[in-house]
Amino acid sequence: MYKQTRKLVLASAITLALASVSGAAAAAATEQDVIEARQESQIETTYSLSRYLRANDIQVSVDDGTATLSGTVEEDVNKDLAKQIALGVTGIKTVDNQIMVAADYTPPARSSEDRSFGEVVDDATITASIKSKLLWSKSTEGLDMDVDSRMGMVTLNGTADTGASKELAGRMAKNTHGVIAVDNKLLVENASVAADPKNAASENETTQALSDGWITTKVKSTYMYSSNVDSDEISVSTDAGIVTLTGKVASGAERALATELAQNVRGVKSVNATALTF
Repeated sequence: MYKQTRKLVLASAITLALASVSGAAAAAATEQDVIEARQESQIETTYSLSRYLRANDIQVSVDDGTATLSGTVEEDVNKDLAKQIALGVTGIKTVDNQIMVAADYTPPARSSEDRSFGEVVDDATITASIKSKLLWSKSTEGLDMDVDSRMGMVTLNGTADTGASKELAGRMAKNTHGVIAVDNKLLVENASVAADPKNAASENETTQALSDGWITTKVKSTYMYSSNVDSDEISVSTDAGIVTLTGKVASGAERALATELAQNVRGVKSVNATALTF
C-alpha cells in the first residue's frame, strides 16, 4: 500500500513537471511570436514611410532573426534598400532577399482617398510646413487660411486681405517640399483695419519685441521647408532685425528666393545677401 502511494505521488510530480516545462515552452514561443510580429511591423512601416519603397509590392516575414523579403520592385537599388532597412531593425541578423526586379513594373493606380500610411504622414508634414511658413510671414500671419494636402496636392481656403497676400501664400505653398500643385482658393477681402495707424503702431511694437534668435530660427526653418533653397549651404544671422545671409547658392534665382523668403519673416527689417554667392 505504501509503495503504491509513493508511485502515485511520483507520477503526479512527473506530470506537474512536464506541464510546467510545456507551459514555459509555450510562453517562450508566444513571446517569440510577439517579437517577430513587432519586427515585421517595424520593417513594413519603414517601407511605407520610404518614398522609394512605399509604392512597391513587398511582403515581409520574420523567423528566428531572419527576415524574408518577397515581391517586386523596379530597380536593383530599391531591392538593396529594402534589405538594408530590414537589417537595421533590432534582432534581425540576416535577410533572405527574394524580391524580384522588373524594370517595367508599374504600381497600381490609387485615388487620393486611398493613401498609404507614408503618404498620410507626408501630407500632414506638408500641411504643417505650409501653415508654419504662413504663420511666420509678415504678409500672411493672422489671416484666416485653411491648408489641406492630399498626395502632394495642396488646397488653400479662407481669406486674404490683398491680392498680393493671396499670391504670396500660393507661392509659399508651392515652394514647399513634397508639393506637386496648389489650388489657391483664397478669397480677397479688403480689410480697412489694416490701414489703421493704431494697428500699424501695434504691429511695429510686435516686430520690435521679436528676438533676433527667433527671427534666425524662423528664417532657417523656412529654408528647410522650402524645395528650391538648399538650407545646408546658407548661414543665417540676425542683428536688430537685420538678417545677413552667407554661403553658396546654385543660381541668382535661388539667391533671390532666399532673400524674399527671409524678408517675409515677421520681425525682419532688411536682408543683406551680398555674401551669398554662386
